[in-house]
Amino acid sequence: MVLVHGYPQFWWTWRHQIPALAHAGYRVAAVDLRGFGASDKPPSGYDAPTACDDLAAITRSLGADRAAIIGQGLGAWIAWSMPTHHPSVTAAIAPLAMPHPAVFHRAMWRHPLQWRANQYLRAMQAPFASERQPLTVERRLRSWSGPDTSWITDEVGERYTEAMSVPFAGQAAAEYHRWFYRCRLTPTGLRYLHRVQEPIEVPVLHLHGEADPTSLPVMGQESDRFVRGPLARSAVPGVGQFLAEEAPDEVGAALISWLAAAHPA
Repeated sequence: MVLVHGYPQFWWTWRHQIPALAHAGYRVAAVDLRGFGASDKPPSGYDAPTACDDLAAITRSLGADRAAIIGQGLGAWIAWSMPTHHPSVTAAIAPLAMPHPAVFHRAMWRHPLQWRANQYLRAMQAPFASERQPLTVERRLRSWSGPDTSWITDEVGERYTEAMSVPFAGQAAAEYHRWFYRCRLTPTGLRYLHRVQEPIEVPVLHLHGEADPTSLPVMGQESDRFVRGPLARSAVPGVGQFLAEEAPDEVGAALISWLAAAHPA
C-alpha cells in the first residue's frame, strides 16, 4: 500500500493508520511527494502525470508489481489519476477529501460556491506565494478542519510548519497548485484532463468530510460516473479536509474493511 499525503503535510499525516494497516497484514509505504518533506526538490516535475510516474516507480522499487494507492487532498488528486496513467501498477484507490479531478476542475470554474472555496488556489498563483507557505500552515489547518480542531496540537502545528519551511518545499507546494489551476491552458494539462476521464476499472473507496470547506459534498456524487469498477463512498460527519487526522479511527477501520475485499492482504 502506498499512502500519499495532502497539503500542507508530509508522510507523518498517516501516523495513525500505518500501524493499523501493518497489523492487518499490509506492507505500507508512506511517501513524501516530490518537493515535500525530505524528498528531492528538483526544479520541475510538479504535475499530476509526473507524480503518477513517481508513485509507480516507488511501487516497483519496493519490489511490488501492484499497490493500493491511498491519498488525501493533494494526494487524492494523484490517487484518482493512477488508474488511467498506470493501470498495471494500480490495484485499488482510496481518495480522501478530494472529488475526481475532472469534477473538481469543472466546478472550480463554473460553480459560484466552489469558486469562493478555491480562493486559496488563486492565492497560489500570486508572486512570492511560495515564500509565504510556511506562514500560512497553521491558519490553513484550522480553517480547513471541521469544527473540532483539538487534533491541531502544538506538535502538529510545529511539525507541519517545520516541514513547509524546508528550502524549496513551499515552492513545490505552490507549483503543484499552480499546475492544477492552469492545466486547462496547457497542452500537457489538456491531455491529462482528457486521459483522467477514462473509466476507472479498479475498486474505489471515496471518503469525504461533511464539513470540508474546500470542496462541495455534492462533487463526491458526481465523481461516481467515472468509476466502472466496485465503488464504496462514505461521508464522515463533522470532519473537514484532514480525515486521516480528524477521524483516524474511522478512516483506519474504513480502509481495512474495504481492503479486505478490494485488495486482500
